[in-house]
Order: sequence, then C-alpha cells, then structure tokens
Amino acid sequence: MKVCIYGAGAIGGWIGVKLARAGCEVSVVARGATLQGLQQHGLRLQQGGETSFAPVRASASPAELDVQDLVIVAVKAPAMAEVAQAIGPLLGSRTIVLTAMNGVPWWFFQDFGGSYAGARLKAVDPDGAIAQAIPSRYIIGCVVHASCSLREPGFVQHHFGNKLIIGEPSGEKTQRVQQLVGLLEKAGFESVLSEQIQKDAWYKLWGNMTVNPVSAMTGATTDRILDDPLVLDFISAVMLEAREIGARVGIPIAQQPQDRHQVTRKLGAFKTSMLQDVEAGKPVEIDALVTVVKEMGEMTGVPTPFTDALLGLSRLHARVHGLY
Repeated sequence: MKVCIYGAGAIGGWIGVKLARAGCEVSVVARGATLQGLQQHGLRLQQGGETSFAPVRASASPAELDVQDLVIVAVKAPAMAEVAQAIGPLLGSRTIVLTAMNGVPWWFFQDFGGSYAGARLKAVDPDGAIAQAIPSRYIIGCVVHASCSLREPGFVQHHFGNKLIIGEPSGEKTQRVQQLVGLLEKAGFESVLSEQIQKDAWYKLWGNMTVNPVSAMTGATTDRILDDPLVLDFISAVMLEAREIGARVGIPIAQQPQDRHQVTRKLGAFKTSMLQDVEAGKPVEIDALVTVVKEMGEMTGVPTPFTDALLGLSRLHARVHGLY
C-alpha cells in the first residue's frame, strides 16, 4: 500500500514509522530541516526504550510522489490551507485522506448534524477552499489518543497512548474503513471503528480546547492547571458551554467537567501540544479548538461568554508572540 504522510511532525512521524514497519511503502511531504533529516536518516521513532527506523521517500513537492492509496494529513490546523493547495497530485479516484488532527475539522458537518448538516465552518475553512480541494468522498476522520514529541526533525519520541479512532463522516461501516482498521491494527495501533467520528472528535476537543490554550498562555503543565481552583472553575465553565453546543448538534456528552478532569489528571504532568508549539515558535491552532466553538455557539444559539474570554486572551497572547 502506498501511504503518504503529509506533516511529519510528532504524530505523523509516529504513524509513518509503524506503517512502514507493517509493510507499507511510505513517503513524506516535508520541507526545511525535516526534509533534510528524512533524506539523511529516514523516519525514526523512540518508543518503550527501543529506537525504530523506517526508510521513506521524502519530497517538498507532492507532485514528485504520485498518486497514493492513503494520505495521512497530520498537520496543525493553521497549515491546512497550504496543504489544500498542494495535495492534488496525491489524490486518485480511490485515495483515502485520513485526517489525524486536533480540534473540529472542516468536514465536521458532512453527512452529520441534522439541520446543520452541510454547514461550512468559517473558523477552519474561511472561503471553502479546503473542502473544494479535498472533497468529502476522500475523507475518513481520525482521532488520536497518544502523546508524542520531536527529539529532532524526523525523530519522534513516543510518551504514552496508542489509540486511533477512525470513522466515515457519515458513520457508515464501509469496506474501506473496515480495511483501514485492519491495516492500523496490523501496524500495532489500538484501532477503533467509530459509529460517529464527530462525537469522538468533540469529546477530545471537550478536554483540550481549554487545557491547551491555558497551558500556552501560562507555560503550565497540566497538573498545575488542574491544581489551581480558580483556573479549574473557569475551564469547567467553558466546558459546560461546549457541552450544550454538542447536545444541540447531536453529540451529547453525559459526563460532567469534573469527570473529564480526572481523566486528564491520570495522565500526569505533561506539556500540551499547544505549549510545545509556543516553545518552538510555531503557529498555534486556536481557531480549530476555540474560535470554531464560538462559531458553533452562534449557529446553535448557545451563549458562550466563558469561551469568548478564553478565545480573546489566548488569541491576544498568540498575536503578541507572532504565533497567530
């Protein structure tokens, strides 16, 4: 199987190494230091005290890599507009595009959402260019439950977690999504077929739409965020707004914010992906995690004063630091 990783950061690199070891022909779209590192050393992964190596074909130009069976888009949301402009040469009539990204994706209301079905989310696809470049027929959604970081370009350190939840936007159990589950299992992932991938994406968002930007602004690890009662109350208030929005679009969450805090606390003290981006001087994905929730609140008639405060503060922080 020809697999292309578009975005060989921590998560993309982790997935790429494991698929290569499972027998896939893996290529990578990369540039700069990452491209140089991949051309010299291939993809590398350190996991459980063991270092794995996977030779890959790397190029800055998708046109050099030809049509793929599977394209895994593992970029941060701010990079998606650029990806959409360049991804065309990788797509054939039977190509699958697996979106392994945080937040609410541009295709969220594709074949889903009742009266909101088909709605375009301007926060993540302002002019519809992404949806036009990557039509929904290509898409299978993926929610990643794992923590990885980069030791250096092309060299991934895996910390914890091994779960990939995947599903068609329509919720159908198609042949292609079942085959993809099997491939990911063969590669060593805990691969779960979702009945409604939007709900899984929303549940992950429900936790990281708050902790991520708070960590980015404060530099705090998750344990310190959860240990501050005033911050915790604020985070819980944001989560209650998001929970009501989810209920109105058909993805209710039965838990209370405190239940989710306990899940986060069990993961120990760690730096969120957004804090890692701030420390690396990379653009932060505020729009896909927070701006989009404000937009969905407006769509559904849910007031979002706490979400608005979080958005205003985190966006201002990112602008001051040149990251938004």
